[in-house]
Amino acid sequence: MSMIDVTRDVKNILLARREITCTFKGLAGKLKKLEAVDVVSKHFKLDGKVIVPIKLQNETGRPMVSGIFYIYDDEKLARQHVKPAIFQRLDKAKGGGEKAEEVKEAPAEKAEEKKAEKPKKEEKKAEDTSEEKPREKKAEDKPKKEESK
Repeated sequence: MSMIDVTRDVKNILLARREITCTFKGLAGKLKKLEAVDVVSKHFKLDGKVIVPIKLQNETGRPMVSGIFYIYDDEKLARQHVKPAIFQRLDKAKGGGEKAEEVKEAPAEKAEEKKAEKPKKEEKKAEDTSEEKPREKKAEDKPKKEESK
């Protein structure tokens, strides 16, 4: 018995893609999108094609995962048809380690920049105090109300 069962395999001629819906047995909570893409590409022998995992959903009370995948021949066409957020998540999952290092370095750099900026702000305050302050209003400057009886 195979780990993957194909529920639906349709070729969508209008959108120039192949749509596969399948279930993965015994992988609930363990399967990630990139791993699912590898399993599908090996099972269907889809070398050189763009496989986009649209949805992976665990079934309640069962160790099964249902997945929907779109297979395109061209990545440019796939990026036109599928929401950009899906590709952003995939890119993030592929290069997660590199981006995490960049994020860790960025706050340290920002802290150094803030330290460098603080003296500049203090200099500006010193300059502001040396300039003339606007004249304060006195009681004489206020217009008097005319009494009419």
